[in-house]
Amino acid sequence: MKLVLVTDAWVPQVNSVVTTLVELVRELESLGHVVQVIHPGLFRTRPCPGYPAIDIALRPSKQLAAMLDIAGADAIHLATEGPLGWAARAYCRRNNLAFTTAYHTRFPEILNAALKIPLRLGYAIFRHFHKPSAGVMVPSSAMLRLLHDKGFRNLRSWTHGVDTQLFKYVESPQVCPALGSLARPVSLFVGRASREKNIEAFLKLDVPGTKVVCGVGPLEKDLRERYPTVRWLGMLPREELAQVYAAADVFVMPSQHETFGLVMLESMSCGTPVAALPVAGPVEVVGVPSQGGVLHKDMQKAWYGAVSVPRHEARNRAVEFSWAYASLMFAGHLVPIRSGGRHQKTQATGVDVRKMSSGASKI
Repeated sequence: MKLVLVTDAWVPQVNSVVTTLVELVRELESLGHVVQVIHPGLFRTRPCPGYPAIDIALRPSKQLAAMLDIAGADAIHLATEGPLGWAARAYCRRNNLAFTTAYHTRFPEILNAALKIPLRLGYAIFRHFHKPSAGVMVPSSAMLRLLHDKGFRNLRSWTHGVDTQLFKYVESPQVCPALGSLARPVSLFVGRASREKNIEAFLKLDVPGTKVVCGVGPLEKDLRERYPTVRWLGMLPREELAQVYAAADVFVMPSQHETFGLVMLESMSCGTPVAALPVAGPVEVVGVPSQGGVLHKDMQKAWYGAVSVPRHEARNRAVEFSWAYASLMFAGHLVPIRSGGRHQKTQATGVDVRKMSSGASKI
């Protein structure tokens, strides 16, 4: 199969969406599929408003259409709802080609927090983007149910995985060069220093030991000045990041709007349990009842519970997820471009959606 994957998120960007897509392409190619990635690096770009480290394609429609004309695709997947995603959507609609999409990020909540755009309007925009999709892949059951209730259709249950060889298990927290010797317990956050990550809820936690932040973002400068006792590591290569996960005693995920939360899975793979809110992503990843950490609406209580979770239990939860399985699920949801614009085999109904459970993500 020749798959064309269109994405506004790709290397050298560093985030969970890029990690997911890179791993997905690697696994699909190992299965014998040919994958052509159309990404911002192939176009003229400009910095994304509010996220200057992220480049987005500038008026890509004509060049993208030329690429798709000669691609010889058997299937087309639009991974993101940015300029390339919208341009590819228009191309497919214009040529009556079927395509699939994915819902990686809760942009309506991000737009609401950053620009005060009403949630109703945000969801209307993204519902419109995904409406002609032959299958909208959603990486958590709770998120799938939420989108269904918001009027999204043709939803497909998907999942993600973790590289258990890179993120190796350690029986007890290790000292790593990036951190040195710190007062324990070490509490770790990995992700963007941005409003949608609710990072300040982590920084404000009244807990013993040392807080560590790995990541950059629009709030980083201000937060560094306001929380000088926090250890700020910036962006690290993934090999060093694995060492930081293994050196932590507990991983804190304060975000209320995670569709999945790959960083939690990476932490658990190293044996570091997770403290998080009981919302869509953590429910899927950590498990209910909690297996890889503790979920609680009070982050303080979640932290004190998670720091006592045996490391082997966190690891056991993580290994239930694999990229091989996630890639097979993904490939199974793809549709031929000449299938008339709709997946004819199944339609997501209210009854079917509510039968979905977190077990769908397991091997």
